[in-house]
Amino acid sequence: MGILKVMGLKKAFGIDELFHDVNFEVGRGDRVGFVGANGAGKTTLMKILMGQEESDAGMVQLDSADTIGYVEQQADFGEGTLYDEFRRAFEDVIELGERKRELEKKIAVDHDEETMKAYSKVVEQFERLEGYDYESRIRRIAFGLGFTEAEFAKDVQHFSGGQKTRICLAKALLREPDFLFLDEPTNHLDIHMIEWLEGFLKSYKGGVLIISHDRYFLDKVATRIIELENKTVTSYEGNYTYFMKVKTQRRAALQSAYEKQQEHIRKTEEYIRKYKAGIKAKQARGRQSQLNRLERIVLPPEEASFNYFALNTPPECAQRVAELEDVAFSFGAHAIFSHISLLIRRGDGVALVGPNGAGKTTLLRVLVGEIEAAAGRVKIGSRVKIGYFSQQHEGLHKENTVLEEIMYEYGIDEEQARKYLGAFLFHGDEVLRRIGDLSGGEQSRVAFLKLMLTGANFLVLDEPTNHLDIPAREAVEEALMAYPGTFLAVSHDRYFLDKVANCTLELEDGQLTEYLGNYSYYLMKKELAAAEAEEERLEKEKAQKLKEAREKDKQARVAKKNGGPDAQTAERDKEANAQAELGRIQSMSEAKRTEMIQRAEAEIAMAEAELKGLEYQMNDPAVQADPVKSQEIAEAYAAKEEEIVQRYEKWERLTEA
Repeated sequence: MGILKVMGLKKAFGIDELFHDVNFEVGRGDRVGFVGANGAGKTTLMKILMGQEESDAGMVQLDSADTIGYVEQQADFGEGTLYDEFRRAFEDVIELGERKRELEKKIAVDHDEETMKAYSKVVEQFERLEGYDYESRIRRIAFGLGFTEAEFAKDVQHFSGGQKTRICLAKALLREPDFLFLDEPTNHLDIHMIEWLEGFLKSYKGGVLIISHDRYFLDKVATRIIELENKTVTSYEGNYTYFMKVKTQRRAALQSAYEKQQEHIRKTEEYIRKYKAGIKAKQARGRQSQLNRLERIVLPPEEASFNYFALNTPPECAQRVAELEDVAFSFGAHAIFSHISLLIRRGDGVALVGPNGAGKTTLLRVLVGEIEAAAGRVKIGSRVKIGYFSQQHEGLHKENTVLEEIMYEYGIDEEQARKYLGAFLFHGDEVLRRIGDLSGGEQSRVAFLKLMLTGANFLVLDEPTNHLDIPAREAVEEALMAYPGTFLAVSHDRYFLDKVANCTLELEDGQLTEYLGNYSYYLMKKELAAAEAEEERLEKEKAQKLKEAREKDKQARVAKKNGGPDAQTAERDKEANAQAELGRIQSMSEAKRTEMIQRAEAEIAMAEAELKGLEYQMNDPAVQADPVKSQEIAEAYAAKEEEIVQRYEKWERLTEA
């Protein structure tokens, strides 16, 4: 596989230039995070790389044999079932197969040379594209992404947003492309699926280019960050956190150099003014020439960011802000959750996480009173005023301008309204745009600002960072960290949850579990619990194997005892050797025995790992299809089992000693 080279790309729509002089490379094993504000041109640039759009200048160099898989933001599926959709990824292969069958029918009637040549060419192409294997590839990738055989017959339009994202990902992977382009791949995925995708991409052998606003995801996956800013790109080695560190350092160095240069210019201009008409006029003219030739440092525009503004302090409320006692909810006969109990105290910043479909939004709606619980009690504390942020933004008036929406709703003047809007990245004439004409992310910003201005002392937030770019997410984070009230937030943005939450609730399998820390703390506790559970499982498995080994050894002894004089002699020899070895072990020092026990346990673990590998090979369809190979592995498996029995016997003697 070659390298994708981008050289001098430029693109404009009329007089509005999106970007110019774009240069970078993506090679095998690269995982490049592509970041920038909404509207900067990231998706347009990605489409140019794939040949879906033309650039105004520059070129994209890619080997003709290299392939690109693309996962777009908005999935556009045709009619039919899930299996039909997967088959569309192999339309060229299917067409070749049909052509091959047509030629086979023709050859059966007439063996002319022209037909034979055409058939040979089609077969060669069909085999090169692995046409005989495409259906098994569909199943392998689909099952790996969590789809079932039963879902193959389901209408593709009936899948959820997260499932559609997985369908797009599966279609991109089916052809095993050399380059994988992902446009916001974590949208609509729950945290568990995002973590699966992180693990998959880290082991992907091809080049990966990812447009994403998910900073936690970029930290886990990216080996390089390319930022599209000020109409060009800058490349940074490392993940998102390292990129931000280096970018901040570079900006500080540029600011320092700019200030020094400005001071030099000021002093030089002062000298020129002072001496341009005097006896030092020649020197003044020389300095003017130097100043004219000086390459001026230009600072990039200040990044739009949250500027702290003083909101009205929400009124005081009870210490116990909200309580759920033994709450349950069902849709018909389907129980969403049951026996949920929860206490939220004043000043808490609570994150609610869990897989899609677990009932997180339903729980929020029960809490704010939009729907009634089937059982249990919901209690809201005294003087608690709830502000609810829903994903649909029902409280926005689509005909108002952004400025009107803030001024008229809260009775504030234009200067104060512009100050608030500026903090949420609406500047200049942007405040005069109609709400209905805003993007989803822009509407989210308006809705969140309105929520902050309500005077609510308990905010209930359902995916507040959806559709927001990174600067807007940072604005929401800063606003919440400055907020003196209490909040409960559902979000898949783990970076956001890490910054704002001091308590994490997990809703899974209808049950709620509390972790007294942010998302990273929750993850650490989950991993620790999983490690402990795995250790316990291994200990039980080890004890069971030891028990089985003892039983097997006992049966072998009985069988040999009944097998005649030779067997009895062999058994006596074995017993004598074991006793002799036991004597040697008992004569050793305690430290030496401990060392031997540890070594024996390591050897058992190694042998068991090798047994697992042989088991995996035995289940490989390719091995099962080869009788000779299958027999060899079966014999090796039996020998390894016997070896493990013997190693357990040795370990038992060591521990008995």
